[in-house]
Amino acid sequence: MAVLQHAPISLQSPKSPVSARISRTLTHSLSFSTAFPSLRLKLSLFVSNGKGGARMSSAAAGSYALALADVSKSNNTLDTTSADIEKIEKIFSDPQVYEFFVNPTIDEEKKRKVLDEISASSGLQPHTTNFLNILVDGKRIDLIQEIVKEFEVVYNKLTDTELAVVSSVVQLESQHLAQIAKQVQKLTGAKNVRIKTLIDPSLVAGFTVRYGNAGSKLIDMSVKKHLEEIAAQLDVGDVKIGI
Repeated sequence: MAVLQHAPISLQSPKSPVSARISRTLTHSLSFSTAFPSLRLKLSLFVSNGKGGARMSSAAAGSYALALADVSKSNNTLDTTSADIEKIEKIFSDPQVYEFFVNPTIDEEKKRKVLDEISASSGLQPHTTNFLNILVDGKRIDLIQEIVKEFEVVYNKLTDTELAVVSSVVQLESQHLAQIAKQVQKLTGAKNVRIKTLIDPSLVAGFTVRYGNAGSKLIDMSVKKHLEEIAAQLDVGDVKIGI
C-alpha cells in the first residue's frame, strides 16, 4: 500500500510558516460573517444538519473549501493558507486525532483547546484556526479530509497549478523531483507544478508519475511495469510476480 511520505514541493519559492501563537480569543474575534461574507447563507445549510448522505457531504466539503479559498484570496494569503491545509492534512491523517475531533461525547470546549495547541505548534493563520473552530462548532469537522482535497482542487485552479503524484520505492532526491516537475510542466503547460511523493514498495524499483484530472495521466518508469511487459511477451501473464 502506498503511503504518503512528504508534503508537496513547488517550483515556486517556499514561504516561511507563521510561528506566533494564536489565542482562542483572537480566533473567535473573527466572526462567521466577517470571515465568510459571501457564503454564510450557503454554508449554514450544511451546518444545520448532516442529512443527504455522501452527496450532501461532498457538496458541503466543496462549499467550505471555496469559502476558505475566498477568504485567503481576499487577504492575499492563498499560498500560506495552502501551506496551512498541508499541515492540517498531515495532522488529521492520524486516526487518533481524527477520532478525537469527531467523537460526539467529547466536549466542544476541549476540542477548541486542542485546536489552540495545534494552531500554536503548527503556526496556523488566525483565519485558518477560525475555520477549524467553525467546523467544530457546526459539527462538520468530520468533513476535514474531504475539505482538504477540495481546497487543493480549488487552489490548483486559482493558481494554474498542476499536481503530480510521484510514487517510488524509496524517496527520490530533490533534484530528481525538480526534473520531474519540469517535465510535467512541459507536458501540461501549467504555470506551476506541485509534487507529492508516495512510497510504494510494489513498484520494485523506478517510479511512476500521475497527473492530470484526478490523476488520469500516467508516466510509468517502474521495474514492475517492465516485468509485466516481459511476462506478457513470454506468454506467462497468468503467473504472478512475487516481491
